[in-house]
Formats: sequence, structure tokens, C-alpha cells
Amino acid sequence: MFSSGTEFLQEVAGVSGSALVPTRFVWPYGGRRVFLTGSFTRWSEHIPMSPVEGCPTVFQAICSLTPGLHQYKFFVDGEWRHDECQPFVTGNDGIVNTIYLTREPNPVPALSSPGTPNSRMSMDIDHDAFQHVVAVSDGTMQDTALRISEADIKISRHRISTFLSAHTAYDLLPNSGKVIALDVNLPVKQAFHILYEQGIPVAPLWDSIRGRFVGVLSALDFILILQELGNRGSNLTEEELEIHTISAWKEGKHQTYGQLDEHGRPLRRRIVHAGPYDSLKDVALKILHNKVSTVPIIHSSAQDGSFPQLLHLASLSEILRCICRHFKHSSSSLPILLQPICKFPLGTWLPRIGDQSGRPITMLRANASLSLALSLLVQAEVSAIPIVDENDSLVDTYSRSDITALAKDTVYAKMHLDEMSIHQALQLGQDANSPYGIFNGQRCQMCLRSDPLQKVIERLANPGVRRVIIVEAGSKRVEGIISLGDVFRFLLGY
Repeated sequence: MFSSGTEFLQEVAGVSGSALVPTRFVWPYGGRRVFLTGSFTRWSEHIPMSPVEGCPTVFQAICSLTPGLHQYKFFVDGEWRHDECQPFVTGNDGIVNTIYLTREPNPVPALSSPGTPNSRMSMDIDHDAFQHVVAVSDGTMQDTALRISEADIKISRHRISTFLSAHTAYDLLPNSGKVIALDVNLPVKQAFHILYEQGIPVAPLWDSIRGRFVGVLSALDFILILQELGNRGSNLTEEELEIHTISAWKEGKHQTYGQLDEHGRPLRRRIVHAGPYDSLKDVALKILHNKVSTVPIIHSSAQDGSFPQLLHLASLSEILRCICRHFKHSSSSLPILLQPICKFPLGTWLPRIGDQSGRPITMLRANASLSLALSLLVQAEVSAIPIVDENDSLVDTYSRSDITALAKDTVYAKMHLDEMSIHQALQLGQDANSPYGIFNGQRCQMCLRSDPLQKVIERLANPGVRRVIIVEAGSKRVEGIISLGDVFRFLLGY
């Protein structure tokens, strides 16, 4: 049974003979049940926090504390949390907030460990992590600022780079499974039905005449085809998709969208691939450099590369899972993992008032046209768009891979992009029993700006997850987006 903490705090004051300072603790990030604990309760008592009247997402508790340095933490819905907007330090037991109480004006507190020999947990302060300490005068916060140590970033990047360089793409190969490749002479319509039925967004292309893999067919190809079908002046009709081959589409795509060489001819890109003995770091860098979602792992025993074997499709998600497994029991060797994500130059964030570093995030309402969503996916070169309600709260996302759902019952041939809403398009790919607005499965992975980097990485390591949406606690208003590519660019210093 949780105590109020008053009796314990009075006992401490009686022993020390110090005057008590009323101090208000606030948890403004929502929750159902929120508790406060800290060095002032010897970490053995949980003090219930109460919702503020009129603000159900803000919890508070008032405690009478002795002057000096204290550490504290919140227990929110069964999970330990800290407030990244207040000073915090990282110790042997994770991240804890700190507070310095004094009745003297403008104090200059000494950075000495408070020392709690009777506490159940050792919460030593990492003095190097302090940039400056919060001063509290009669319970009022005066200042708060902490920065991530550049040394911690360099150490973490070095250890991750060393691990990825020591392991190869061979480690990604499953014990059993299948890899689907498509022949370039396959009709486009049939190819996209295969992508939909197999639940895959991309497939390598095989040219039997040339005897090698020549590229990939992706969701972006389907988007461009649908846009061409929707253009009145298009030379490509729905009937032609029955006989129009992948090879013919790729040739036309090179003529329309491809780069030109010095002679004005389409510049053809070779397929981006890796070998089974390439390092995981090299594979990750190939994905980042070429701005692709997957890289085929191809092996040939012949020196000229003939008779190639398609072994696997490597992705950043798989490589991230390898990192998670390796550092699972030694996460302390990566000091950046426990730091809040908002402290890193990571991802895309909505600009705040007076902030020049933020970038606009494209968001759409569910009733917006599918045509608009597809145009934004292509023009903005993003893989997904957050879908929000009238309060700008996140309800879903529409990604490039969702486009393959239009292959179901040949829906793309029976509708116009301008007439179909994003909501209707999303329903095609969802179970009929799944109500709109409900986060089902792994469609919408969310985090708070105060969540540690480790939490974001663990969620991105799940199969099928390519991005995490950063939302405001309680309202679920979108604040930022962190993708797999963002994480690897940061971890590798790319």
C-alpha cells in the first residue's frame, strides 16, 4: 500500500533538524496512475500524484523537503519515467531528475552527492553530466538546461561502428524462408497483384536474357503508374497494363524520370546490391547513400558474376535488430541510449515558436484525396504522411507501401484518385472488423519527446516498422517523425 510520504518526510526532518521547504512536483504528460518517488523517501515509498482540476493530463504532488540536492522519478502506468524538461542525470540505475532546494536567494550549490546510505537503490550523480543545477527558492524552479555529452555520442558511435564492421550480411540470412523475384517480362498488372498477395512492397527484377538481376519493382513504381493512368494525356491505359511488361514500364520510366548522360541519353543505374560477406556497416551505408529501403543480397561463385543467386533482401530494420540483440545485456556501453530523443539532432520536428531549426511536416486529414497524398509522397520524397483529425491529433499514417492495397479486386481500375479519400484507401488494407481511428497492429508506432533513444530503437527494430511518430502526451498531436534512416544517419555519423 502506497503511503502519502508525509509521515516519512516529517521523520526525516525530525532527525536532521532542518526546516522543510514545500515543493511542488508536476507530471504534465498524462497517464492514468502517476506516483512520485525519490531520494527523499529513500526510494522505498511511492507518493500518489493527483490530476490538476481542469487539466486531467497534468498531475501534481506537494512535498515538504529538506534543503539540499534531491533526486526523483515518476512511476506512470507501471513504467518508470523522468521529465526531460527538468534537469536530470544518468547513474548506475538509469535516468533520474534532480532538484536543489534552498531558502537562500541565488544560491550556488555544491555538486556533491547527497549520500543516502539507507536507501534501497544507489543513485550516484554523474557530475560530468551536469551543465548546471536547478535552483529552487521556496519550491520555485529557476533554471533548467542540460546537453548531451559529445564524448558519449562519439563513444556510442564508435562501438556501434565496430560491431557493424565485424559482422556481415550473412548474419541476416534466415534459417529458412523465401525470396520473391519477378521476371521483367511479367505484365505490370500481374506483378502488382503478386506484391499485394505476398504482402511485400518491393521485389528484385530478373532478366532471363541477360542472366542477371537488373533492378527492383517498388511501391513507388505503382504510384507513378497510377498517376500516369490518372493523367488525361497518358499513353498508358488500364487495358494496356494487361500486356504492358515491367521491362517496358522501366524503359518508359527512364525516358520520363531518369537522368541524362552527356549525350542526352537516359542514364541507367545499376542495381544496388550487396554480397553475403559485405559488412553490415557497408550494407547500411549503401541503403542510406542510394535512398532505398532494401538491398538484395546476391552471391555468385563465378568471377564474372554469372549465375547469381538471390539470397535475401536486407533492410535497416534487420540491421537494427542485430544491434539490439548484441547490446541487449550491455546497453550501458552505449551511454546515448538512455538520453531523451529530443536532445539529439535526430528526425524531423515541427518548429516551435522562435525555433529556426525545425522543418515543416506534411500532414493530411483523412478526408483528403488519395491523389494529393500520392503527389506529396513523390514530391516531398518521404515514405509516409501522418493522418490527423481536426485537432491535429494522430489517427493513422499513409505510406508508400499502402498503395499495393489498391491491387485488391483491381480497385485502381474502378476509381479515380481525386475521388477516393485517404480514409477509403486505408480501409482497403485493413481488416473489415477494424474500426477507423484505432491503432491496429504496427501501423502507428508512437513515442513521446521525453522517451529515451533506446525505446525508439526497440520499436523501429520490429518487423515492418519504418518510422516512429513523436506525439504530445494526452492530445497525440504530432511533434516529429523519426525514421529508420534518421536513426542510422545519426548512429553512423553519416
